[in-house]
Amino acid sequence: MTNSPSRPSGSGTRRQRLHEEQRRVQIITAAVEELADRGYDGLSLTRVAARAGVSKGLIWHCFTGKDDLMESTATATITTIRDQIANSLDLTAPVPDIIRAALRRAAALGVTQRVEITALNRITHNLRHPDGTLRLTVGTYEETYPAQELLFRRGQAEGTLGGFDTRVMAITYQGAIDMMLGYLGAHPHIAPEDHADKLADIPLAGIRRS
Repeated sequence: MTNSPSRPSGSGTRRQRLHEEQRRVQIITAAVEELADRGYDGLSLTRVAARAGVSKGLIWHCFTGKDDLMESTATATITTIRDQIANSLDLTAPVPDIIRAALRRAAALGVTQRVEITALNRITHNLRHPDGTLRLTVGTYEETYPAQELLFRRGQAEGTLGGFDTRVMAITYQGAIDMMLGYLGAHPHIAPEDHADKLADIPLAGIRRS
């Protein structure tokens, strides 16, 4: 008698987890589109489910409610945008050139990633704790800061950047990007790349090795 091939231990669990993660991605993508189309207050889980092609009950299975979905959507969107910018850069270039190029990519997000940036802004300004304080703070970027610090330390090691606290600089750098996006969004007549270059000149003048 021929034995059937045995299933590797845990393979069913891995497939189930992959399936759930794919569903989460579908739901988050639908939430981004709904936020851009209808705004924060106009978003409903029923419409998100319909757009994602899933049941509303599945949303409650994957997320504890609208607030959890919104926070997860913001975090996922930040990660996606961060990775897309990083993947578009020539990371073999001198660090000051990488910083300038990254700021240019970030400045263009209002055009290249308009839907995602719109959704992220609407979450950032509306998602709050019960006491009214904003839920998305500088802590939201805790997974972003290490890569920025690593880049700054590399610049210091290669001699293109001077000595400074890389953690402080990462927080300042990310804050400058957020302010730039807000300003460009409110002033669409301003050329994003020109604004990014002027912004890059400020930190690079202070941290470049003389």
